[in-house]
Amino acid sequence: MKKALYIVNAVLIVAVGVLYYLHFTATGAPETELERAYERGELMPLEQAIVYVNFDTLLSNYDMFYDYERRLMERQKELEEELNAKSREHERQVADYQNRVQKGLVTRSQAQEMELELMQQQQELIQLQDEFRQELREEEQVMNRQLHHSIYEFLQEYNRDKGYQFILSETFGGPVLYSDYSLNITQDIIKGLNDKYNRSRNR
Repeated sequence: MKKALYIVNAVLIVAVGVLYYLHFTATGAPETELERAYERGELMPLEQAIVYVNFDTLLSNYDMFYDYERRLMERQKELEEELNAKSREHERQVADYQNRVQKGLVTRSQAQEMELELMQQQQELIQLQDEFRQELREEEQVMNRQLHHSIYEFLQEYNRDKGYQFILSETFGGPVLYSDYSLNITQDIIKGLNDKYNRSRNR
């Protein structure tokens, strides 16, 4: 689950970097114009305009992520138990078929009919396993999108008062190689996200 979110955030960081570069290097936007924008209060000073969130820390402390991960694991366990029960029943029928054939308790035509039925059951089990895997993948994708949306939505609300131009995501092995810890707002975001999520959960 984390892997998918890392990919999404890596793409977002690259996109933000490109926009940032274009914004501050585009022709028609000389440095003096930016300085005038700062003086008018339209932009924050550059050293205060960018902050970052450690995404690994955020996820490991975000209650919504914990709930979603637990829910997904519970669903996976349910599906595995259902599949295992069907597999055990199939194995029991295979053993019964072999026992009957060895003891000569069925005719050749009956044995062929039983064999075809067992092969069909095996194919159904394989198909069911594929369906369960697909279901779990879809549930994980939806949960990832919901998580990302909740974080993005909160950051928009959070930044109305703060006025940051960029809130970057830092992850281990990600594109951000160095960041000053004084720009780290991770704990503030975790608290805000959890407060908002727990209020909505308790309604």
